[in-house]
Amino acid sequence: MKIYKNIFNDIISMNNLLLAWDEFKKGKRNKIDVQNFELYLEDNLFNLHNDLIDKKYKHNKYTDFYINDPKKRHIHKALVKDRLIHHAIHRIIYPIFDPIFIFDSYSSRKNKGVHKAISRLKVFLNKVNQTHNKCFVLKCDIKKFFSSIDHNILIKIISEKIKDEELVCLLKEIINSFESEFSINKDKKGLPIGNLTSQLFANVYLNELDQFIKQNLKIKYYIRYADDFVIIHQDKNYLINNLIKIDNFIKEKLKMSLHPNKISIRKCSQGVDYLGYVILPKATVLRTKTKRRILKKIKLRIKEYKNKKIDKFFLTQSINSYLGVLSHANSYKLKQKLKQSIKESFDEK
Repeated sequence: MKIYKNIFNDIISMNNLLLAWDEFKKGKRNKIDVQNFELYLEDNLFNLHNDLIDKKYKHNKYTDFYINDPKKRHIHKALVKDRLIHHAIHRIIYPIFDPIFIFDSYSSRKNKGVHKAISRLKVFLNKVNQTHNKCFVLKCDIKKFFSSIDHNILIKIISEKIKDEELVCLLKEIINSFESEFSINKDKKGLPIGNLTSQLFANVYLNELDQFIKQNLKIKYYIRYADDFVIIHQDKNYLINNLIKIDNFIKEKLKMSLHPNKISIRKCSQGVDYLGYVILPKATVLRTKTKRRILKKIKLRIKEYKNKKIDKFFLTQSINSYLGVLSHANSYKLKQKLKQSIKESFDEK
């Protein structure tokens, strides 16, 4: 395994901070806190750069709020300068960790995502079905995943790859800037869902599970998106036996647990409900809740645009992404309905 040293200076360089700012501000130019930071951008960047050099940087407290996406989530939002640091770190360390991830990990990675995961799942289902004329799918997710990430375990995993004391100290500052209700004394737990770095750290953490499943258990047909994963096999008992091993690994090595109410083993012919889609033997359809959520979000984005809370670029990107969801399902009638809804929303006075 390749070890990385002396990359702290690359992260805190003015060039990297400027590039990180360009990435961060996309779609956020109308936000007051972003405008205020940009008003004195040069001074803010130099002050941040100097604080990092002098080891004076301290992560600020978070603002918390709830969103429904689709289930209720507790979001913690950092200050602009802290989010800028998250982007600066992500730009440099993402290329370090991404190559060690398995191919079939699809969350928060370039050229991956929900649609790629669904396409891959269809391929796996067809292969097992055609070869064995029967197919079962084990579905699991981890209970309170982001709230349960153990800081010490995460830092240990990162330190095995990055041997840069200054950078590890900075990462500790960010990781330890938040702790959930699952923390016990000095054993801190939890990452804020809103941080860009949290998405990468989540993959770093669950890569341990991925490697166990692929290298130790030798499971061929496995897909993970965030903390939701599926395993496909022709033998139901095979899935049951491996579920026990996976559950033990998650408890012992990651100090987490599977969600007991979200473990299922079903025949493929019954339909596979995964990541907002239901994959049936002869069709792929959107889950009903997903349809409703898309329609609601499109109307909300249009309203935000009319009230000048988001710009045209962000609105266009949002609508295209929602319509893109439909292209991966048998949903011609629904797509026409959504286009008509978009037109009517713009026509409203």
